Amino acid sequence: MKVSRNWVFALAMPVLMLLASHVFAQADQKPIFSGYKGVMIGMPMSDARSKLGSARDKSDQEDYYVYNDKENCQVLYGNDKTVRVISVTYLGKDAPTPKEILGVDAEVMPEGGINKRVEYPKAGYSVSYLKTKGDDPMVIVTVQKMMVAQ
Repeated sequence: MKVSRNWVFALAMPVLMLLASHVFAQADQKPIFSGYKGVMIGMPMSDARSKLGSARDKSDQEDYYVYNDKENCQVLYGNDKTVRVISVTYLGKDAPTPKEILGVDAEVMPEGGINKRVEYPKAGYSVSYLKTKGDDPMVIVTVQKMMVAQ
């Protein structure tokens, strides 16, 4: 079966677009956004809960916090009961910018959204910034422990 170059290009484009929005930070670069309300990746569950207050929903795997109608936070825990993921959702125009979170500007996609991720290998985690399009956007900032290949 012969595969045309156009078909290969069409299949490769989504992968290339994902890679274009993914940035590796310099090994010595420190992340600007490394946690939320004092909660950091690797922190014990009990410490995270004491810093974030009373969760709306909680379990051994995750907690969900609602602070007001424009800000909430989800924390996921690993089997070792430490923080693996912190995901904060901001609603409306007062959300932080990519520069405030990632330390760099992010390209706005043609439809108006933003999607950028920066890895900090030395720190052991990545930070993602996702903004939806529209007049009343939603911004999701996620700090996630990087998995180490073995």
